[in-house]
Amino acid sequence: MTAPRKPQFALTSKAAPFVIRAERAADVAVRETLLDACFGENRHGRTCQRLRDGRAPAAGLALSAVREGNLVGTVRLWHVSAGGRPALVLGPLAVDPACRELGIGAALMQQALAAARARGHDAVILLGDAPYYARFGFSGQKTGALSLPGPFERDRLLAIEFTGGALDGAEGMIVPTGAPLSKRRSVRPLQAHAA
Repeated sequence: MTAPRKPQFALTSKAAPFVIRAERAADVAVRETLLDACFGENRHGRTCQRLRDGRAPAAGLALSAVREGNLVGTVRLWHVSAGGRPALVLGPLAVDPACRELGIGAALMQQALAAARARGHDAVILLGDAPYYARFGFSGQKTGALSLPGPFERDRLLAIEFTGGALDGAEGMIVPTGAPLSKRRSVRPLQAHAA
């Protein structure tokens, strides 16, 4: 008999547990609505979106938080070149405003970083609030010579290395390198012809 697997959820004193799992195709529409609610419909014009447009997230690094059957949080990581160094860019991280005090954002971050490390990635970069992300090990120490394809606040460009020196000497533009999104082929049904 094997030992039961530990469920992947966090308990809080305020609410029912939530589960963090791999993003599913059925999550995508709800995810987009959640991102609009958290960041506004103009989120598509933001600088980091340029690193995601037309690209698929890194394999195994698109996560959803689900509570009581509803998607309440999301995070994705994407392949980039950071001045010639392979890395991931994290974002967006979003949590339903009604669930923000439940630790879902922190749990998503911890699981995403653990998954990236387990998959052999060397570094993760993000654009975000330094005091919030410092608790996960992010800092601006290795990003001073890196830039993004659009306007950004320098003190918000942060990174964490899983492999020491992964971003040493990294300078220049951060550019997307991930796989392009697969275009759905529209399949037309064969039409029967009258004989």
